[in-house]
Amino acid sequence: MGQFKLILKFILLGTVQGLCEFLPVSSSGHLVLLQRLLGFGLSGGGMTFVNLMLHLGTLIAVLIAFRKDIAALFKRPFKTLLMLLVATLPAGICGLFFEKDIDALFAGERGIFYLALCFGATAVLLLACELVATRRKRAKPLSWGQTSVMGIVQAVAILPGISRSGSTIAAGTLAGADPEEASRFSFLLSIPVIAGGAVLGIKDACSEPALLSGLGAAGICGVILGALVAALAGYFAIKVMLKAMGKANYKWFALYLLLLATASLIMDTVGLL
Repeated sequence: MGQFKLILKFILLGTVQGLCEFLPVSSSGHLVLLQRLLGFGLSGGGMTFVNLMLHLGTLIAVLIAFRKDIAALFKRPFKTLLMLLVATLPAGICGLFFEKDIDALFAGERGIFYLALCFGATAVLLLACELVATRRKRAKPLSWGQTSVMGIVQAVAILPGISRSGSTIAAGTLAGADPEEASRFSFLLSIPVIAGGAVLGIKDACSEPALLSGLGAAGICGVILGALVAALAGYFAIKVMLKAMGKANYKWFALYLLLLATASLIMDTVGLL
């Protein structure tokens, strides 16, 4: 029964990861919060590996949903492809040098407090984005300047609670891009980041067998099922998000994040987390 419960926990994590990766509410922040609520006892490295594998599920979703856009990247003049490569660099550098320190910080005693602040920051950014997008009469074609800003903001979004999709879409929109065009670029921008993280996760698993042995057979089965569920939930979230972004309707996501930040602080204060 204990092993079955563990598998169900991973499936729940996969569902949350899939939905929250492409909705502007921070999948990493939700995973940090949920893992505490579910009482996961894995070491920091083991939990990082689990998170990376769940992200791999959402990579499958974006590859399927944007297969035509991905194919178009490799047609001349390759402008969008080059934009993606350049915009990926900041997050790649920050993830390489700071991800483990950030994971340790948010797993620490004050982790939930920092998480609540990041949820709140994402909410403010989304509200500012909606305000600008609804008042703007004409958007500019996606440019190098806009995509560079999105890349820099994506680097900041390695902080749990800062939504990668929400912050990059908001940054592109605030820089003058059409919200729907910015959202499509943001989803494509997730591909190299998630793929790179998954490769590092697999590399760590091969070099540190203790990561997998700590999971056990039930845990490994749970991670696989969780990744598959994340792919399905991620595909659904992409369809929802594209409709929401076309209308620049972000206020309900912002309200949710503000409520979540408040609830997180309360639970942390009373000792539930």
